[in-house]
Amino acid sequence: MTHPLIAREGWLILLAAFAAAVLATFFLGFWSIPFWIWAVFALQFFRDPARVPPADADAVIAPADGRIVVVEKTRDPYLDREALKISVFMNVFNVHSNKSPVDGAVKGLWYHPGSFVNADLDKASTENERNALWIQAARGDVTSVQVAGLIARRILCYVRTGDTLARGQRYGFIRFGSRVDIYLPVSARAEVSIGQKVSGGRTILARW
Repeated sequence: MTHPLIAREGWLILLAAFAAAVLATFFLGFWSIPFWIWAVFALQFFRDPARVPPADADAVIAPADGRIVVVEKTRDPYLDREALKISVFMNVFNVHSNKSPVDGAVKGLWYHPGSFVNADLDKASTENERNALWIQAARGDVTSVQVAGLIARRILCYVRTGDTLARGQRYGFIRFGSRVDIYLPVSARAEVSIGQKVSGGRTILARW
C-alpha cells in the first residue's frame, strides 16, 4: 500500500489553511502573506514520510523524530520496575507521527490528563497529559509514553490492548510539539546520547 506523504490528522487543517490563503490573496493581495506562511507551516508539520526500520533484530528504534533529552536509569511508573528511560523531544518542525519501537503485543494502555508544561522539562513525564502503551516484546517489556507539550493539545493513539505492532509501525500522533518516553529493561544498552537528533522509525535508540 502506498504510504501517505501527509498525515491524515492534518487534512482538514491543511484544507482550511490553504483555502484561507487563497481567499486572502484574492481580497488582501500582499497582506495575505501571513496566511501563506501558516499554510506552509501546517504542510511541513503534518508531513509523514515513509521510514524503513533497520533489520537488526536486537534494535529498539526511535518512536519519533526529535532530540534526545533523557538517557537514565529510573523507575517505570507504569510497570513498577527499574528501567532504562530514553526520551525524545519533538519541536514543531519535527515529524509528529509516533511509531512502535519494537515488535510486540499491546498488553495495556493508560491515559492520564494533566498539565501542558514545556515537554523539554523532566517534570513533563509526570505532570503533563500523557498516554502510555505497554508493549510485550520477545526480549522484554517496553513502555512507550506519548507526552503532550507546551502547545500540544491532542494525543492520538490508534491501537488497543490485544493489537500486535511491528517495529516502525505508526500507532499515534501528537499535535503540536511534545515528547515520547521509552522505558526498557535495565539490561538494554542505550545507543544514543543527550542532545543527539533521531529519526522516528529509523534511528536505533538501544539494543537488547
